Amino acid sequence: MTRGPKPRASLLATLGLIVSVAGALFVLTGTLAGYGIGLGAFGAVLAVLGLMATRRRHVAGTTDALFGVLIGLAAVVIGVLAMTGQFDWPTTDGDWVQRFREWLDSQFVDRF
Repeated sequence: MTRGPKPRASLLATLGLIVSVAGALFVLTGTLAGYGIGLGAFGAVLAVLGLMATRRRHVAGTTDALFGVLIGLAAVVIGVLAMTGQFDWPTTDGDWVQRFREWLDSQFVDRF
């Protein structure tokens, strides 16, 4: 029985997933939505290239690439909607972390 090379994960698929998730996190902050759109688009392109690389024999990472494409495109769509004001959240008008902290403080002011 002949053995081929050991299967390896596609670097492009993995990088595409990582960059797409980073883009989605940037978009969800609201303030960094513009950068998140760029990262999401770049991550989706990397993931598509990674998906093409997984067609070769002994290259794994198809699932990573598919998730990278989906998350990257979702980051772009949500980012564009946030930048055009179509959502209440995320928006680019303020510091949502500070608002969330103030809301948490108001909820638990008498409990601790």
